[in-house]
Amino acid sequence: MLLDRLRYRYPSRLIDAVLEHVPGERVVTAKNVTVNEQFFQGHFPGAPVLPGVLMIEAMAQASALLLLHGDERLPTARVVLRGVNAAKFRRQVVPGDRVRIEVSRCGGRGTLTRVHGEAFVADQLVVEADLLLAVVQDDVSIHPTAVVHPEARIGRGTVIGPHVTIGPRVVIGRDCRIGPSSVIDGWTEIGDGNRLAAFVSIGLAPQDLKYAGEDTRVVIGHRNSIREFVTIHRGTAGGGGETRIGDDNLLMAYTHVAHDCQVGSGIIFANNATLGGHVHVEDFAIISALSGVHQFCRVGRHAFIGAHTAVTKDALPFVKTVGNRARVYGLNTVGLLRRGFTHETIGKLKRAYRLLLKLNTSRAVSRIEADPSLQCPEVAYLVEFIRGSSHRGVLLRRPTRRADSEVSDE
Repeated sequence: MLLDRLRYRYPSRLIDAVLEHVPGERVVTAKNVTVNEQFFQGHFPGAPVLPGVLMIEAMAQASALLLLHGDERLPTARVVLRGVNAAKFRRQVVPGDRVRIEVSRCGGRGTLTRVHGEAFVADQLVVEADLLLAVVQDDVSIHPTAVVHPEARIGRGTVIGPHVTIGPRVVIGRDCRIGPSSVIDGWTEIGDGNRLAAFVSIGLAPQDLKYAGEDTRVVIGHRNSIREFVTIHRGTAGGGGETRIGDDNLLMAYTHVAHDCQVGSGIIFANNATLGGHVHVEDFAIISALSGVHQFCRVGRHAFIGAHTAVTKDALPFVKTVGNRARVYGLNTVGLLRRGFTHETIGKLKRAYRLLLKLNTSRAVSRIEADPSLQCPEVAYLVEFIRGSSHRGVLLRRPTRRADSEVSDE
């Protein structure tokens, strides 16, 4: 509801209803003037008149609704009145009047906006004025029930929801939203513009029996969407001491990122996707619902992991990996086209994968490197990915006819 954007409550609110709203251009509101208004007690009690300054304030509140429209404004944004010009009071406003306030945006420069306001009783103009306003951001909004350690560092424009707990070594960037009942603890750094839903847990001790309380951390980049009940654990000394997540990722509900995982950018984790410890997931991969990645495995760039998949070896880039046990179902052609890959590049990747599935891995890599018609950065990355596989090996299992038909039926 548009009125919810106003910070004012009774008796300070001077807007009772929104009659018309053209986002960014015009808003029409109403104020019902009643005899029991508190300001009448000291303002001409015998002959109550709505003070002119409150008419200007009513216009300013209507202007705030105009300037704070839409989801692009954070809850910490507020409108400040910078000036009033050409104000004219043409008739007194008294109890029983219903005032219609119309404000229209009419220009501005830089951070300032100019608004023209008019107030009517019935069809009679009673007040008009030009207002100069600015939208500013409060430093931080922290719900009264949240427990935020005084040593935690919270960036400008960040909103902390109800019952949130934030520890002393947490650093949160600008313009973040931390949802209700979330817990952020340990040595945790979170960048700008992140959105955390309810009951998110970040930075707690890893689920590793070897962990002995050593000083490790979680680092999260910018503009990530982290949904309900996601858990992200800090690293261990044996794994480098750091769990890291990049930028612009979507972690759907109940995703688990274990200790020492390295997650790139532009990645989608569907509901209940689970990463074991020390997993590396590279940029633009998709891990579908209820899939698990074994510890120390890698998932290559633009890989697609189907639902209910158990990944126990490195999942190759650019392909679809599906099933339990996981098998390769060809190139992720649809995903690559959506990401802007050319048909020529996709054709080279297809030919390279045919060789990988036809020959043993070492011979296939040699043939790919020796074929000049296959040379491109994507194929070179594919070969480098295979050569760099050490802990678990590369997944090149082809589907059986039965597995192929099961996937097709889905």
